[in-house]
Amino acid sequence: MINTKEIQALDSAHYMHPFTAHRELAQKGARVMVKGEGIYLWDSEGKKLLDGMSGLWCINVGYGRKELADAAYKQLLELPYYNSFFNTTTIPPVQLAKLLAEVTPPQFRHVFYAGSGSEGNDTIFRMVRWFWDLEGQPQRKVIIGRKNAYHGSTVCGTSLGGMSGMHEQGDLPIPGIAHIEQPYWFDLARDTDKDEFGLQAAGWLETKILELGPDKVAAFIGEPVQGAGGVIIPPATYWPEIQRICDKYGILLIADEVITGFGRTGNWFGCVTFGFKPDFINFAKGVTSGYVPLGGVMVGERVARVVIEKGSDFNHGYTYSGHPVACAVAIENIHIIQREKLVERVRDDTGPYLKQKFEGLKDHPLVGEAETCGLMAGLVLVKSKKPVTMFDPKLAVGMVCRGHMFGNGMIMRAVGERMIIAPPLIMTRAQIDEMIDLIRFCLDATLSDLQGRGWMN
Repeated sequence: MINTKEIQALDSAHYMHPFTAHRELAQKGARVMVKGEGIYLWDSEGKKLLDGMSGLWCINVGYGRKELADAAYKQLLELPYYNSFFNTTTIPPVQLAKLLAEVTPPQFRHVFYAGSGSEGNDTIFRMVRWFWDLEGQPQRKVIIGRKNAYHGSTVCGTSLGGMSGMHEQGDLPIPGIAHIEQPYWFDLARDTDKDEFGLQAAGWLETKILELGPDKVAAFIGEPVQGAGGVIIPPATYWPEIQRICDKYGILLIADEVITGFGRTGNWFGCVTFGFKPDFINFAKGVTSGYVPLGGVMVGERVARVVIEKGSDFNHGYTYSGHPVACAVAIENIHIIQREKLVERVRDDTGPYLKQKFEGLKDHPLVGEAETCGLMAGLVLVKSKKPVTMFDPKLAVGMVCRGHMFGNGMIMRAVGERMIIAPPLIMTRAQIDEMIDLIRFCLDATLSDLQGRGWMN
């Protein structure tokens, strides 16, 4: 029998959580999750929740997959660890590298392993600068990112990202990083044509390049869909125009696919969905479905050819680069995705079905916009629709809604006034119906709550 209060007390006494106000958490006590199966979780009080966020964007093949536990157990018995330093390798990272080369776009044949998406972006930062040094253009150092983007929480990852609240802690960003506005149509230009806005938003990159000097810019980094920023789905015209601008000025293009990789958007990677060809892909999360930590960087041939043929030692790496147990789990995870045709299912069946059902929520009085991409989606909570009137951010209406979601067995994340989901890729049509019914019920509860507080006047 689990003693929830005891676990909460120990948690408060010893465990420092990420992105958490610990004083507030200690007052109410942490939610204690104890079991997962398929798309569902159970907490220590026996409450069942539909996990609309796949853990943290990562449980792509669902909870309770014995195949992944078996893959880890087998490798733990054979060789639990050895490093990739000193001209040495182990078998699982080699096998996984071959498999990754098969499922990524054709320009990728090489991978550098890390332990997380944050480490992957740190790796890219250093490799981009090394590449330009080797090419005889050491002045090309600036990497351009976007406001409200998330690229991890290390010093480098936070700097590449564009979240001002993170920059305020630690005097960030570090030098050599610039930002442009995000392609958020509903917030910035909802009265204009979406495709025209996509071209305009991409044009901000060219403006920034010219401002900084084309000979100073090394790369542009972006998530195909901004995940932690609120599932910001760019117009269809955006990424092809970004590609054109990068090609025009010869700068490297980085796709941060930590969230969008391994089937989330209906293709193996989001860059395929949105029609662009990056020089780097940063991945993590879905590569092992979160069962064990693993990340990495797919390095395109334009870069790999230079750093392999011209470079000496790349003085960079991690103790756990190519960890054999993590790589063994990743191999089996990818095989599950292939055997069960999860990418094709998201593309042809559940993705279109979620789009139909989720966009149906637009008829709710609180919903100003609802949009999807594969099995990720976001809706905007508004005070009124005609004209569109947003809530005062200080009211934290998204968190009010999130409370009703959790209270009624639905895990849905709040990012400001955006409510977002990214459920496991194994989700069925019947489970999508169940999820949509739960969301609508919780939206009704939120509306009633807000009316009771007098916030809808």
